[in-house]
Amino acid sequence: MLRNLTLYPDLPDQRRAQIIRDMAVAALIAAFCWCGLKVHDLVNDLAVFGSGLRAAGNSVQGGFGSVADAVQGIPVVGGQLGEAFRAAGQGTGGNVADLGQAGIDAVNGLATALGCFTAFLPILVLLIAVLPRRIRRVQDMSAARTVAHIDLLDPERQRLLAMRAAFGLPFRELLPYTNDPFGDLAAGRYDALVQAALADVGLRPSR
Repeated sequence: MLRNLTLYPDLPDQRRAQIIRDMAVAALIAAFCWCGLKVHDLVNDLAVFGSGLRAAGNSVQGGFGSVADAVQGIPVVGGQLGEAFRAAGQGTGGNVADLGQAGIDAVNGLATALGCFTAFLPILVLLIAVLPRRIRRVQDMSAARTVAHIDLLDPERQRLLAMRAAFGLPFRELLPYTNDPFGDLAAGRYDALVQAALADVGLRPSR
């Protein structure tokens, strides 16, 4: 099957239409990814509030640390005062900094979740809508690839393909090739019906 794998029809019009459809699907996937990235960036910008809070907390803690360093050298009570100021800095500025970091982490997680949801949900819907039909089309063309190498000058093979077209294809697919499919079949005029049968799977006769 891999040797006869056929991704695009032989017929120029069908090939062009399929390429355009595939390019449109690829463009939509790229657009959805871009939208997801933009949503991620927009939501992630809200982390600036957490960054400001963290910076403020670090500044307060740093201020208490500087005071602790300044009083550290005071005889007798310097060590205790230094430890007290450091504890106060940790209890105030440190907690504020931790709160700011928690806010940043929450915003980052929300941005990632919303970005993925914005991109992957429509991509999933799109693939569910188009991928099964595309796979079936490739399977049909690949399975029928060997038909293109059959000697279509053989009247019996022509008749079998013509019967498949006349009895298996809807009239809207037969009309571009013949206005009287059953009359052609009865009269032994197989060429138009053979072309319709092969065109149904994107192939053209190879003589």
